[in-house]
Amino acid sequence: MTTPPRDAALEKMLSYHEETKHHLERYARSLGYLKWEDQPNPFREFQGAPRVELPLAREEESPPFAELFSGQPRSAQALTRRTLGLFFELSLALSAWKETPGGRWALRINPSSGNLHPTEAYALLPAVEGIAAHGGAYHYLSRDHALELRYRWEEAAAPGGFYLALTSIPWREAWKYGERAFRYCQHDLGHALAAVSFSAATLGWKAQLQTGSPEYITWLLGLDQPAQPLEPEIPEALVWIQTGPPQPPFPLPASHSPLQWFGQPNQLSKGHTEWPLIDEVATATSQPSAPNSTPAPPGSRWPESRPLPCLQPVGRIIRQRRSAVAFDGTTPLPRASFLQMLDMTLPRPQTPPFDLWDLPVSVHLVLFVHRVTGLEPGLYLWVRDLQQLDALRAAFRPDFLWQCDQPQECPLFALERADLREFAKTLSCHQDIAADGAFSLGMLAHFEPTLRARGPQAYRQLFWETGLIGQSLYLGAEAAGMRATGIGCYFDDVLHHALGLKDRTWQSLYHFTIGTPVDDLRLRSAPPYGAERTAK
Repeated sequence: MTTPPRDAALEKMLSYHEETKHHLERYARSLGYLKWEDQPNPFREFQGAPRVELPLAREEESPPFAELFSGQPRSAQALTRRTLGLFFELSLALSAWKETPGGRWALRINPSSGNLHPTEAYALLPAVEGIAAHGGAYHYLSRDHALELRYRWEEAAAPGGFYLALTSIPWREAWKYGERAFRYCQHDLGHALAAVSFSAATLGWKAQLQTGSPEYITWLLGLDQPAQPLEPEIPEALVWIQTGPPQPPFPLPASHSPLQWFGQPNQLSKGHTEWPLIDEVATATSQPSAPNSTPAPPGSRWPESRPLPCLQPVGRIIRQRRSAVAFDGTTPLPRASFLQMLDMTLPRPQTPPFDLWDLPVSVHLVLFVHRVTGLEPGLYLWVRDLQQLDALRAAFRPDFLWQCDQPQECPLFALERADLREFAKTLSCHQDIAADGAFSLGMLAHFEPTLRARGPQAYRQLFWETGLIGQSLYLGAEAAGMRATGIGCYFDDVLHHALGLKDRTWQSLYHFTIGTPVDDLRLRSAPPYGAERTAK
């Protein structure tokens, strides 16, 4: 599909954003029901491709969770079959199976809207001990914790890292959510990037987001192969995983080099509903971001991370992450834990997940505080870059309080003192979970000016930034003995109106809530992989 000119692409993307807003009187377009016979398979596999089974690790093989935020570099482990297995196990693998008398479904390490998992992952590896004596491209099949070989190339050296390529299959989300699904794909891509960053840090590795043309990534992964099924798989991000001392990444196959492909992709659905608006925005936002003619101004320099009291292994925190389905509506959250979670969202270049993010800060947190010890209920703002504070104050309602004790240490501003539980519930599509938690929030992005400065692909990147924040909050909640849930269903402009926003300079792109979970006793849990997959 031909990419439209930049201005036309921007207008197409802005039109998509407006068309897919939820409103009190109507929701964004979807089927309005679930066509169960067309439910997509959550696992892509390449039938007939040679496989490499990855080993499973023991929980104690990972460091204490607090160590990831010390700012001190960890010794890098060598790239082997074992460490590669641990990398995937703590980023994109299954975390458990859930069972009821009527069904069984998988949960994964990386969060996903509706547990639908549009994100797919491919590893572009050099020669790796225990895998192959040559370079190769592999698809990661989370269901089996295995790599599927797609093709080989004659690269025998081990040059200190590998590439990870991430894609999206929008149909997996569109089956349930219709036209708004492209937004959720981008949330999930951000979740996956964050999960990759945390996992890499656990091994002493570093994830670095790369630039690459969508056309090249499409060719590199075979997304345009004639045998591709009806469900389009679109390129998203290319990440260099540095496993040794810094050095240039190894060269990938030259564009349109002859490649011998292995395996055929499975068909995910019997039927397929077309959503042309998703195809249009996917094409419009595939344009690379505009290069900065001048360096971006440095953002706020935050002090070192707050000391984390959590000494549980990273692996335990990551594996036990879940999205809560309900909160108890009564348990307060200690103020220290609240601030600790928010502190984890500050963009420090030496700690995950923001060690892979070299783009300017664009997202701030609008907080609805319900039950936090030592804080009055009300509306608050967590400013992730204080250099944008004046712009935020100018855009918000003039009657807000803007009270803050220590903005340089704790950029939390009280805007309004009030019980906002009912408003938070209404705002999040009337979901109780937004009111029953200790607090909920909206992620407010510096929107249209960013898009016009950086280009259409910045639309995806803004959502990725919210996903990075979301995964940080998920893990922070687990470390504090709480639980979190991402909320993709909310009334966009209702929040904008409540804040006094009058145009698209600022837009809310993701909502979230954290509290004490109520377990569903009807559900049973089973290990992610069978007893035959013993740790090695």
